[in-house]
Amino acid sequence: MGKALMKNHHALLNQGEENEMDIFGYRTSIYRKALCICGYIFSLGFLLLIFYWKPEWHIWANCIPCTLREADVVLLRTTDAFKEHAWKKVRSIQLSDPEYKSFRAVTQDVDSVINKSVIKPELQVRYIRVQKIRYIWDDYRKQFTKSGILEDHYTCLSIHDNFGNGFLKAEQDVRRLICGPNIIDVGIVPIWKLLFKEVLSPFYVFQLFSVCLWFAEEYIEYSVAIIIMSLICIGLSVYTLRQQSIKLHRLVESHNNIKVSVYGKQKGIFHEESRHLAPGDVIVVERNSLLPCDALLISGACIVNESMLTGESIPVTKTSLPNVDNTEPWKVHSVDDYKRHILFCGTQVIQTKSSDTVKAVVMRTGFNTAKGDLVRSILYPKPVNYKLYRDALIFLGFLIGLSLIGMIYAVCVFSLKGSDAGEVVKKALDVITIAVPPALPAALTAGIIYAQKRLQKSGIFCISPQRINLCGSVNLFCFDKTGTLTEDGLDLWGIVPSNGYRFQDIIPTTSSSSLSWGPLLGAMASCHSLIVLDGSVQGDPLDLKMFEFTCWDIEEAVGDSVQSMQTMTVKPGPEAKKVTVEGIVILQQFPFSSGLQRMSVITQILNGDEYAVYMKGAPEMVASFCKPDTIPTNFSEELELYTKQGFRVIGLAYKILNRSENANVKDLKRDEVECNLTFLGLLVMENRLKLETRPVLKELSNARVRTVMITGDNLQTAVTVAKNSGMISESSTVILVDAKEPTDSRLASITWTVVEGMKMKSFEEVDICIDIQNNGKPDLEKPPYYFAMTGSTYDVILQYFNNLLQKMLINGTVFARMSPGQKSSLVEEFQKLGYYVGMCGDGANDCGALKMAHVGISLSEQEASVASPFTSNTPNIECVPQLLKEGRAALITSFCVFKYMALYSMIQYTGVLLLYWQLNTYANYQFLFQDLAITTIISVTMSLNQAYPKLAPYRPPAQLISPPLLLSVILNIILSLIVQICGFVIVQKQVWYNASDIYSACRPANGSYLNDTSRSNYILQQQDLTMRTDYQSYENTTVWLLGTLNCLIVAFVFSKGQPFRKPTYTNYIFVIVILVQVAVCLFLLFANISNLYRAMELVCTPLLWRGSIIIMLLIILALSYASEEMLIENRTLWNSMKRLTNYRSKSPYKKLQHLLSKDSDWPPLSHKEVALPTDKAQKSELGDYVNPSFEISESV
Repeated sequence: MGKALMKNHHALLNQGEENEMDIFGYRTSIYRKALCICGYIFSLGFLLLIFYWKPEWHIWANCIPCTLREADVVLLRTTDAFKEHAWKKVRSIQLSDPEYKSFRAVTQDVDSVINKSVIKPELQVRYIRVQKIRYIWDDYRKQFTKSGILEDHYTCLSIHDNFGNGFLKAEQDVRRLICGPNIIDVGIVPIWKLLFKEVLSPFYVFQLFSVCLWFAEEYIEYSVAIIIMSLICIGLSVYTLRQQSIKLHRLVESHNNIKVSVYGKQKGIFHEESRHLAPGDVIVVERNSLLPCDALLISGACIVNESMLTGESIPVTKTSLPNVDNTEPWKVHSVDDYKRHILFCGTQVIQTKSSDTVKAVVMRTGFNTAKGDLVRSILYPKPVNYKLYRDALIFLGFLIGLSLIGMIYAVCVFSLKGSDAGEVVKKALDVITIAVPPALPAALTAGIIYAQKRLQKSGIFCISPQRINLCGSVNLFCFDKTGTLTEDGLDLWGIVPSNGYRFQDIIPTTSSSSLSWGPLLGAMASCHSLIVLDGSVQGDPLDLKMFEFTCWDIEEAVGDSVQSMQTMTVKPGPEAKKVTVEGIVILQQFPFSSGLQRMSVITQILNGDEYAVYMKGAPEMVASFCKPDTIPTNFSEELELYTKQGFRVIGLAYKILNRSENANVKDLKRDEVECNLTFLGLLVMENRLKLETRPVLKELSNARVRTVMITGDNLQTAVTVAKNSGMISESSTVILVDAKEPTDSRLASITWTVVEGMKMKSFEEVDICIDIQNNGKPDLEKPPYYFAMTGSTYDVILQYFNNLLQKMLINGTVFARMSPGQKSSLVEEFQKLGYYVGMCGDGANDCGALKMAHVGISLSEQEASVASPFTSNTPNIECVPQLLKEGRAALITSFCVFKYMALYSMIQYTGVLLLYWQLNTYANYQFLFQDLAITTIISVTMSLNQAYPKLAPYRPPAQLISPPLLLSVILNIILSLIVQICGFVIVQKQVWYNASDIYSACRPANGSYLNDTSRSNYILQQQDLTMRTDYQSYENTTVWLLGTLNCLIVAFVFSKGQPFRKPTYTNYIFVIVILVQVAVCLFLLFANISNLYRAMELVCTPLLWRGSIIIMLLIILALSYASEEMLIENRTLWNSMKRLTNYRSKSPYKKLQHLLSKDSDWPPLSHKEVALPTDKAQKSELGDYVNPSFEISESV
């Protein structure tokens, strides 16, 4: 029973997906709940607050484990390194008996999750709602499954049969009830809820405790100041969150208010609100409509604008799912091209064509849709587990530990000297509020806010301010190529025809040369996805340039049938060369997809009987579908000639369809027509580098930020662009890696090819076998080298050569023909190596990588880019160094503020504990002056330093617990401790010191030194003694003045300038603040004004002693400044110490770089390596990827 319970108690939710979670079943216990309620009452609600912070404790305390089927509460835990917990109530939907019987009687989809979710005989559906998605209990599979999704197991035929004619009302009602409404409900969060959530954070709870304690001690002024500061911080935070909520609500509100035409069985077409749609419903797609769900096109065709998904406003043609009888799931049948049948939520329908109506089956609703997933990525972003904040918590824990020691000390001192219990408790609790600075989080946040404002002025907008500090740690930046490094548009540079066995001379487009009628001209005129919209030709820029060269025109389709859409006619224009045909009719189009890397069309000569197939795509892909004898023998050399110059090259091919094939030409499948083609030639497109690309990449290289290109373009073109842009140095070696999957006759293999100028040198293949041949002698010094590979090679290496993957990534620079999923995977693999990864793209197919990277910045302002943490309105990569500069400045600011706040609390902590020895402490105005007039103003103005205009060749440290930073804090704590103890002890040794007579040192009027004779004649002494407060003493005055001026010294020393921020003197407000504060402190030291001293509860001391205080502080200033400049900031010294101690970085990529530098057989240019069979494939020698948290262990 125990094993069965444990088995059914736990399951995985969203297995294999990015948001995978563990789910545990629990049942509420009445007895436990009653005990917890008692705990809430006796703890005055503090236990409830603990449960709010730790939801898993709430479940463990109130509930008992049970199976998921019996659970009324489930505990969720993310499976990533963060292990975040949440709990949800299990809710239920009760179906009536007639309702269920009607549903069962009419439904044809008996294997659906909808049917399996009904628990019998109760006729109940149990569900939970997690991150806006409803999960229903599948009583057959014993797990929670997403509702609002049409399952993937359906075949093409079953989709047409089960859903093609719509549902009867009885089935529609049950489906809508179980799946929930089709809405992306991002409501505007009420202010009270935002306020409540903000106030209950541990930081503000601690502040509330501090303020209550200070009010009890009549420390009113600072309490009010803290309350005002907290209210301002809370107000700003709530305002920011509220604005984001409003912005997101406006983004999706149009989706929830759409009227759609639904096709019902026996009912025909009727109008319905989109919120009532459920998976399986059939909708009628209309022109100029907005899709309210993800739908599978089953009849007709349409053209849509998918800029919401891709970031590119390019018309995309969608075709209906074929009604074929097979046993394969429909996605498997359509292979990589299945998305051409899907209409995604949020996309705009531009045109529809059908002989009857354009119908689509609802696939996904609500937050399960493409748009819903985009919104969810904003609502529930990837958690940032930054080392800085974790170290800050550790250090705060250390301060809390010190405060506990101080509390024990206070209790002992005050108890032994007979103080009453209330006073002892207050003094002990005081120590906590002194040792742990309540204003620390607000001070750290100020620097981030300032950096965010500066980024906005630079045209960079941020939706995740916490990631600004991460920008300061980035050491690898990935770039998309087209639209990011190069211009968006392409120019047709030339055409290279083929005559079957060799290429002919190139036809440059700049000359007056033009093409005569033939297959090559036919391909350029017809093999495209262009459409006529509002009188103008629109589509992919590459297609536009190719079609413009032909000088042909597209005849706008007339009619609303599918035939009128797909039978687009192209005819020679007025400026076209005379040809022997009237035009070409495009009968069938197989759209381009990045996965297939090709597109093709079936055409017919206008008013003729000749049918032809034309194909356009990646040259290598097109050649693979051609008859070998039609491919020029110098194909590879010719292709390389242009790709090495940075041109984008497109291949063209065709074939004539014979009579037996054209009988049902529109029913032909893609694989039936894309075979035995004749190769026609190459189109050479010029894609120029943006003017800003090369200088920016050089700046990043000088800053030792590694750059990587991830593109969907040709490999050789990408390598050339990498060289032209400076990403790869001209003198370096480029190694092309080509991996092939295993087949029945051979094992998986890798070919290493070195590119040397225009020559290529091939080396041995690395097979999965044991065969070591080391023919080469290792070089003493390895020249720089870079790996370049395609997406298919990357996948093969990932699957079959995992032991080589990380080695290749250390020098992998160019990754071409990469799909969106491969881009995300590559970014994650770099993160596993310990890199802080940035990603810059134009939004087209880069969204996944932008979200996966530590720092993602989109150059597109389309809706698809909203999931990126940063968005630039400047369409070039100049924003990248600016982002890194601000990130580094913000990071170093955080360190400065943290160090200052830590020292301030320790200075005050030390001073108070010293005075506790005499049952004394600081007066309220003394606390107020240090806390408010000094520390609060400094912590706010210290962060105003702007970023240094030049990127330094190293990064700031990314963690607090590093030797330089810890040493800096420790040294300054020691110096502060020494100066305060010296002041405390030495003042008691002075000849004028008298513990009971605070006027023994000087006259109240002028503060001059009094000898024994004149002191005996001082008649006001007794009168002034009666006015003495509990706080006034020579020790108090000395320690407070030393501590206050020491805070200013620490602020000056810790306020870093170069190399990450502008010099301190450029922060005019901070400089003025420091000077004013120093002037006020010196005035308090030397003024000797009786009323002022009485208000501040200071006492008069001789001028000589005041000079001694200044001398002690100057010594501390000199020692502190010297230690920072000569020791803490001395990189040469630290690097020497690393070499002497043989220190090795803990970062995986640093370790691997060190290992590879000593490996004479790497890179593998002249020998075969050992590789294991696939069933014994090696894993990385660095181990599995356990924690994706953002850590770094070195400062360079």
